[in-house]
Amino acid sequence: MTSITKGFILSGVLAALSLHGIAQESGGGISAGMLEQIRLAQPRTQADRALFNAIAANSIDALAVNHTNKGPVDTYFNVETPAQSITDQQRSGRCWMFSGFNVLRAEFAKRTDSLSVELSHDYLFFWDQLEKANLFLQGVLDHADRPMDDERVRFFFKSPISDGGTYCGVVDLVTKYGLVPAEVMPETYSSDNTSKIASLMKSKLREFGLQLRDMKQAGHSLTDIEAAKVEMLGTVYRILVLTMGEPPATFTYAFKDNKGRAMTEAKEYTPTTFATEILGGKPLQGSFIMVMNDPRRTYHKTYEVEYDRHMYDGTNWKYLNLPMDEIAQLAVASLRGGSKMYSSYDVGKFLDRKRGLCDMRNYDYESLFGTTFGMDKAQRIMTYDSSSTHAMTLTAVNLDEDGQPLMWKVENSWGADYGQKGCLVMTNEWFNEYMFRLVVDKQYVPAKLLKQYEQEPVMVMPEDPLFLPDE
Repeated sequence: MTSITKGFILSGVLAALSLHGIAQESGGGISAGMLEQIRLAQPRTQADRALFNAIAANSIDALAVNHTNKGPVDTYFNVETPAQSITDQQRSGRCWMFSGFNVLRAEFAKRTDSLSVELSHDYLFFWDQLEKANLFLQGVLDHADRPMDDERVRFFFKSPISDGGTYCGVVDLVTKYGLVPAEVMPETYSSDNTSKIASLMKSKLREFGLQLRDMKQAGHSLTDIEAAKVEMLGTVYRILVLTMGEPPATFTYAFKDNKGRAMTEAKEYTPTTFATEILGGKPLQGSFIMVMNDPRRTYHKTYEVEYDRHMYDGTNWKYLNLPMDEIAQLAVASLRGGSKMYSSYDVGKFLDRKRGLCDMRNYDYESLFGTTFGMDKAQRIMTYDSSSTHAMTLTAVNLDEDGQPLMWKVENSWGADYGQKGCLVMTNEWFNEYMFRLVVDKQYVPAKLLKQYEQEPVMVMPEDPLFLPDE
């Protein structure tokens, strides 16, 4: 036995003895004795030194890759909706809009058979930002009698505006402002790269918010306060015009096929009449239900998230809470009917970015660090370890002979070169653990669930860890 080996054995014996002999300080701090106990408990084998050298020089994911799971990705799906062009949200948090538009244009293509359309994200984002600015300013006024350290006042000032959102925003904004083709109002640098404009808008809105609070607390008339708010929104409007362009009131457009050939005569539209054409005259409001999997809360109950909306007079995120097997049934029914769906996930967990595969077996962090990561879905949510972070468009499922899902596929908005030709593939195990939100057309929802969706909702607060916006 070498002296090195004897040393490791001795340190291990001392560590074992010390684990029972030293208590932490009564105040809860790390005492010198505790630190010594922790230090002596650390393994110091040659394998541990080699492990440190490897981790110090490489990414954790590269070392945790499970090479037994590195085979070709199975891309066969026996229930699949027609493919469509892949979009790219660039460096913005607008996945909610990209996924929502994917659903709208897929339904348009299905209804018209030969026509395709690219919708302007820049156009709707302009109105989204103006409406969110008004939501903030009016929210500040509604709570101006509360102190600055009040929870609701802090909520508004912490995040006056963002580029994230939910499908409710798509519905409310399209209903109010309509749609325009991408070529009529194309992307700008600031719509593709939102961080700088977001920073400036937040700063300006916070300044405006303080001014409105001061006016209300000083007893200014409602007329004067409203005039001040309109002027503030005028400043916001100008910033948006300079960074994204001014939305058109009318435009001329001819619909094309997927090869870019004009298939209709050019016609003059307003954004509202164009939206009517895209939607086939079917209003978005009331045509769908939103379901969610939140194992912390009672299933088959309806919940509503306060202030989880894009417009002051808009629609809060309202959802029916369901177990994952029932959500899967709704998804399969929709896909069998040829309809894509807005859906959202904690997409960064166990994602193999190169292969576009979401699989719990992609990485073995437990073996690498010699510990377990044992929280279940409810525990991950309640501790802020997991939440819905990214919206994608659910497009396909592979079912076994008993009709049970094995794999799912989504259209992403990170460009056509990402993952599986712009799509991600996910195992059903991963889907159950990290899928959260699904929007389903009512035609695919059983009457029992439609009735449950109409229950008086339980109101939950926007600080809840699960209700961050999709980005």
